[in-house]
Amino acid sequence: MTPDALWSAIDTQRLRVSHLLDDLTPAQWETPSLCDGWTVKDVAAHLTLQQLTLGPAVRAGLRHPGSLNHVIWASAHDRASLSTERLTAEIRGTVGSRRHNLGVTPLETLIDVVVHGQDIALPLGRELAVLPSAATTVADRVWWSRSTRMGRVKSKVFAQVDHQGLRFAATDADWSAGDGLEVHGPLLSIVLVLTGRPAGADSLSGPGASRLRDDPAVRGPWPRRRVRRGT
Repeated sequence: MTPDALWSAIDTQRLRVSHLLDDLTPAQWETPSLCDGWTVKDVAAHLTLQQLTLGPAVRAGLRHPGSLNHVIWASAHDRASLSTERLTAEIRGTVGSRRHNLGVTPLETLIDVVVHGQDIALPLGRELAVLPSAATTVADRVWWSRSTRMGRVKSKVFAQVDHQGLRFAATDADWSAGDGLEVHGPLLSIVLVLTGRPAGADSLSGPGASRLRDDPAVRGPWPRRRVRRGT
């Protein structure tokens, strides 16, 4: 993706998330998301924090000392005290901006809005479409980053699936990665599994699918966002 195409995809997904949030009921906002211990509102609040520069990032760390996951959760929890209308407006308000969080690239911004959009939509039984080019770009980045410094940073947030001996192949896109027993299914489901969401495994099949489902990162609730409240 060119930089212009990348930011256009980010904007499209932000708008789609905003449109989904527009008509949620109060009960739906409090629905548990795919992130264990996080509600839909918590995840939406997190999506308002995609543009932290040095100053705000340092202040967040000082305000909520602890692990990276604790800082992420506590910062989102602070934002979740805002009204649902305000959260939706702030996500929509980031459309057109090319700022991104300190220490990551715009590709991670795309991963966040695509994956967290599904964290919100799937538990609500809603479909949140993802641009095919965006899904492919996210899959490429998630796969590539697993053996990089960026991957080591993300492993503190995203549960790491053991992909050794597995070949993932999308049935709805020209995308595959890995070598070994095949696991095939929709590309977005593969992305969810590679970022530690058990819900993605339900749509995958093939000789490697049963082994994949036995992976601790896939078998149980996604553990990386779980933070004891008040810590």
